[in-house]
Amino acid sequence: MTQQAIDTVRSEVAALHGELVRYGLVVWTGGNVSGRVPGTDLFVIKPSGVSYDDLTPANMILCDLDGNVIPGTPGSDRSPSSDTAAHAYVYRNMPEVGGVVHTHSDYAVAWAARGEEIPCVITAMADEFGGPIPVGPFAIIGDDSIGRGIVETLRGHRSRAVLMQNHGPFTIGVTAKDAVKAAVMCEDVARTVHLARQAGELIPIPQDAIDALYNRYQNVYGQSGDERR
Repeated sequence: MTQQAIDTVRSEVAALHGELVRYGLVVWTGGNVSGRVPGTDLFVIKPSGVSYDDLTPANMILCDLDGNVIPGTPGSDRSPSSDTAAHAYVYRNMPEVGGVVHTHSDYAVAWAARGEEIPCVITAMADEFGGPIPVGPFAIIGDDSIGRGIVETLRGHRSRAVLMQNHGPFTIGVTAKDAVKAAVMCEDVARTVHLARQAGELIPIPQDAIDALYNRYQNVYGQSGDERR
């Protein structure tokens, strides 16, 4: 059963990288998707510096929750994503998270470059994120500093997206697909709110309305059994 679960996550994570390309959230080999293997202390992430066109289930890399590559498994002869330590830290400290995504999407990165949260001024934001998208601290790539910033910022927060200062967005979800959806929506609202601000003053949504919109979308909208978070 464990091997079947690993193979399923490998296939899902490999395919989901194509969604980052389809929605214009990454350039060249930047960005990454990872997915936790249900019922295990393992996750799957893409190899570092490999073209999106060349990503397959076989070259996805299996890691433990300390970010160590599992030897003797497919893809273990490659180096994992440079963000692996950050993903591992999130999985260790947020057991409810089943997927993590990082992109370099234009508008979200622009907000991150200013160190400015995206205010909740459109209903789509209230639905998906339950409020503003917060800014996380500046951190250097390579160790778990980014992961610590993600966890410190998002723990107890409704948002499933964080803008790491001077870097870009990271999103979390109950599955890898859910985290990719959050990444797509993060860029969508980053762009819309930016454009709105160029034309005039933003109109905030009252907190009680945000709460009502969030509750409806998370608990009522869609079909029974759909992923809503």
